[in-house]
Amino acid sequence: VDSAAATVLSTGRINFVIAGADRIAMNGDTANKIGTLTLANLAKVYGVPFYIAAPLSTVDSDCESGAGIPIEERDPAEIARVAAGVNTFNPAFDVTPASLIHGIVTEIGVLRPPFEETIGSAMDG
Repeated sequence: VDSAAATVLSTGRINFVIAGADRIAMNGDTANKIGTLTLANLAKVYGVPFYIAAPLSTVDSDCESGAGIPIEERDPAEIARVAAGVNTFNPAFDVTPASLIHGIVTEIGVLRPPFEETIGSAMDG
């Protein structure tokens, strides 16, 4: 389960982590389902390489960095059903900075940092 990630990573029995992506910026910042950023940070803490697996079609060539990726918010009612008038922040996605990503696994191979160069080269073809 998601809440066991820190415990499992701390055992030293995990060789690497792979997550998907919904959008990848040209600098390698990656948007995926909420919780991916947490997992990437935990992997860093425990010295476990963190990879993204996604087709090149996931790269948004118009998006320079994760700052340009719009983050969808879910209906506040999902978490505020019991208390009327409660302010919520309920994002559906988070952005993992390229600095936490060891490589992006694509159909043409693994792209490695510096992502600005390797993604650009892969997109040029």
